[in-house]
Amino acid sequence: MGNNHKRLFEEFPPVSVEQWEEAIRADLKGADYEKKLVWKTDEGFNVKPYYTADDLKNLSHLSYGVGQFPYVRGNRPDNNEWEIIQDIEVDDESHANSEALDAVNRGATGLCLIVKNLPVEKLNLSALLKDIYIQCIDLQFETLSGGEVLWNKLAAEFDSRNVDTSTAKGSLGYNPLGRLTQYGKWYSSEANDFDMAREMMEKISVRLPHYRVLLADGRPIREAGSSTVQEMAYTLAMGNEYLQRLTNAGMSIDSIAPRIQFNLSIGSNYFFEIAKVRAFRLLWSRITEAYGIKNKASAKAYIHATTAWHNMTLYDPYVNMLRETTESMSAVIGGVDSLSVRPFNGVYQHPNSFSSRIARNVQIILKEEAHFDKVADPAGGSYYVEVLTASLAQEAWKLFTQVEEQGGYCQSFMKGIIQQQVKDHARKMFADVAARKCTVLGTNQYPNFQELMLSQIDKEVYWPKPLSVDGVVADPLQPIRISSEIEHLRLKTETSGKRPKVFMLTIGNLAMRLARSQFSCNFFAVAGFEVIDNNGFASVAEGIDAALKAKADIVVLCSSDDEYAAYAPEAFKLLANRAIFVVAGNPPCMEDLQAQGIKNFISIRSNLLDTLSYYQQLVGIN
Repeated sequence: MGNNHKRLFEEFPPVSVEQWEEAIRADLKGADYEKKLVWKTDEGFNVKPYYTADDLKNLSHLSYGVGQFPYVRGNRPDNNEWEIIQDIEVDDESHANSEALDAVNRGATGLCLIVKNLPVEKLNLSALLKDIYIQCIDLQFETLSGGEVLWNKLAAEFDSRNVDTSTAKGSLGYNPLGRLTQYGKWYSSEANDFDMAREMMEKISVRLPHYRVLLADGRPIREAGSSTVQEMAYTLAMGNEYLQRLTNAGMSIDSIAPRIQFNLSIGSNYFFEIAKVRAFRLLWSRITEAYGIKNKASAKAYIHATTAWHNMTLYDPYVNMLRETTESMSAVIGGVDSLSVRPFNGVYQHPNSFSSRIARNVQIILKEEAHFDKVADPAGGSYYVEVLTASLAQEAWKLFTQVEEQGGYCQSFMKGIIQQQVKDHARKMFADVAARKCTVLGTNQYPNFQELMLSQIDKEVYWPKPLSVDGVVADPLQPIRISSEIEHLRLKTETSGKRPKVFMLTIGNLAMRLARSQFSCNFFAVAGFEVIDNNGFASVAEGIDAALKAKADIVVLCSSDDEYAAYAPEAFKLLANRAIFVVAGNPPCMEDLQAQGIKNFISIRSNLLDTLSYYQQLVGIN
């Protein structure tokens, strides 16, 4: 077998980096290598077009196996198991119980009970958990109020059932730093909240040894528009704040670390999200090691992932299913411990039985049909993923240390430092969507031309009332969706009751007229305009006549740069201001055309949001 291996490599000799580079530069034919092939990310590092074994030589984490400290390759040495969590919003205990029972009977291995519209003090936990074997599932809670009341109710529920709690697992979701982040205030006060954290840690460790108590929730950070590195660094800083406060209160690092659950949001940047989960475990292990952790297993970061909110869309909502599938794959390949998939229609409607079932089935397919649970660290050894893991870890560690130098998470947040950095990145995300540097399928690229969504919107879901919170001590982070500005543009068209007609006057060079008509159709359809494409006209006059018969509001001339000098002035003159005249492209003769009164041009350089807002105003949609 060794000889065969040798012959194989003799037939296919290795290619050196120099040979690769030489071949690439030859193919580029003088084009700038950096501009064409090197990806300059928002995360503080660049991504090369290819990687080799040489790029792994200095990565220290590769010397550790799966399930070994620092757990970059996963917490479990033998498999890639994870809990399939179904999120249940609790407004009515009986209804939520029916949903929960349906979920666990149809493949969910855990539940996240979200109690935000009902005071925990009034929560009938027995009714909510009726007929659910709470000792057999991963039971997670998210509440707006403190955790002591919830803990007392849960302890009473276990007592009433007289079941063995030694193997019960879940999370109480006590989240004082998350409350500060989302609502700008504490449960009670800063001092009281951390005192309560210590008390709950001590009580629950005896009764429910496998329950997580504290929650370090990075999702509000990501959903407010942070970068991947910011989400990682600030979530780590949350965890470190808990460690610091509780060790100063006399608790041991080994008793604290296993009681923390980390929640992360998983976006659609597939490989980056895989690497993020791996890098997060690496950095958390490094932090716990600095505290002198004795039992290495206590350094395992329990990571619960949720598919992202910030990239979900109103228009073409079934695409959200596809986003959530790739996001779920990223989470699972990265090795999360549990995962929630958002229902595809959650942006504009309350989830129904269909959308909840599809969300759950995404995970079941990955586990039961694709067998993603069978292979530990499936991404391990990939040159690209390993380099991404190291790069994200390096940049997140830099930002984490900056936060610590500023006094830790609480101090940084109270000073507004974290909020400002997240908002700055969010602004860039909106700008990239508006300029189509970032593609949001079905919203700013390749929209469904005929789709109307206004009638399907539940106003309370799509336009929720701001939560009124008294006693704010810091500026809370607000969730954003990067498609919202474009959506509002299209909703404005729907609300007006008028769909302006955009007519493609295609003429001349076949390849260029087709390319530019397709571009222009997509461009104007983003705002919900009715687009009328055409195969081509024999003359400008024929095209203008057809446009007028179609009662077009906008006529877009689609041809080649070389032909615009002749076609555009003729078309503009024949149209005679009976419709808005637009030239598709950025031709060299633009200045000459502008001198003749032609002022409207669209191209890949056009800012989508600003340009379509301008055309809405021109056609009377205000």
